[in-house]
Amino acid sequence: MVQTIQTQNIDMRYAIDNFGIHFNRDENFFREWQENLPEITNLQKQLLDQVQEGYFNLLEHPPLLEGVVKMAILDPILFIGGFFLDPFYVKSEQSIDIAIEDEDVLVRGRIDSLVLKENFWVMVIESKKFAFSTEEGLAQLLVYMLANPHPEKQTYGMVTTGGSFLFVKLLKTNVPQYATSRLFGIRNAGDLYEVLRILKRLTQIVTIA
Repeated sequence: MVQTIQTQNIDMRYAIDNFGIHFNRDENFFREWQENLPEITNLQKQLLDQVQEGYFNLLEHPPLLEGVVKMAILDPILFIGGFFLDPFYVKSEQSIDIAIEDEDVLVRGRIDSLVLKENFWVMVIESKKFAFSTEEGLAQLLVYMLANPHPEKQTYGMVTTGGSFLFVKLLKTNVPQYATSRLFGIRNAGDLYEVLRILKRLTQIVTIA
């Protein structure tokens, strides 16, 4: 009998033991979040400043639920960056099934995240408590990235709580390897600008690939 496991119940230990995911700490493995970043306009910076102000306003009316984070923070960032326009497209609530080799186990989930093309995944984790961090969603994001329909290509992703942002690269080799960027915080001056610049750079890469 096949055992079904929901992705929201997966932690990093499970991802390592069952999918062989390896954390690559070589700084050269994921340089894309630091190099050749495009500039953004003064208008885009002004709009991002408004997103930051909106976040501070939300903090006064907790909890910060997933839907609110998407609507007030992530969606505006994607709109400001032009990611709702061709050649990009957005999908959400996509079901995935991943079979674990040599085991009667099926990992099943519904991606309550946004997908900008097949090999760039943007995920929001529910943030009911300020103690939550991007680490809460990293394993789940990696499993989603493993379901990429183009496994021969490197895959990028971002996980955010609304207050923090972490970029991820996954290379699905015999031993799947991933690396992460530094953590960006919406409270830090200029960090939202960098988040948008990195988003634009990584989507440039997946568009060309």
